[in-house]
Amino acid sequence: MGKKRDETAASVAGAGRALREQKSTFEELVCTNTALRRAARRLSNLYDDALAPLGLKATQVGLLADIERLAAANDRQWPTLQDLAGKLAIQISAVTHALRPLIRDGLVELQMDEQDRRTKRAMLTHVGTTRLHESIAYWAKANQRVEEVLGRDSAASLRALADRVASDAFLAAYLADQTEIARRS
Repeated sequence: MGKKRDETAASVAGAGRALREQKSTFEELVCTNTALRRAARRLSNLYDDALAPLGLKATQVGLLADIERLAAANDRQWPTLQDLAGKLAIQISAVTHALRPLIRDGLVELQMDEQDRRTKRAMLTHVGTTRLHESIAYWAKANQRVEEVLGRDSAASLRALADRVASDAFLAAYLADQTEIARRS
């Protein structure tokens, strides 16, 4: 019985050491994803606060703006949900979820595509366009304050780096490296 207890105690002690080593490694681990998500949440909260008088969140204003930008870039043809998903680097189901409150509040309408009835297009309503234009002043004020605090060059660098990470070229490079690593293994 004593030997069994000693083996159990040794096993527990070994597990404790392994856990401490793992915790130490985890604490030292630099995680770009965690840092970026934390920074994004902080900025989102600041912009949400700035847009609160309009009853909109920063993500909603961003989505309205993306709909407007994609339509303007495509000869005033409203973007498909697939277009929006690609632009936002999210799934169509997430786009649909994000659009729900905007549709409910009469800011966006979904229309069936004339050529492909299975495809839906997101269209700003008159109210949506008005609200988007109203939000620009609130957004600009928050953005100006962020630039004042970060500094113009740091803010520009942050945007450029975020755009790079969100790009298809970054994704392709990341996936190519993963394929190469897997092939060498």
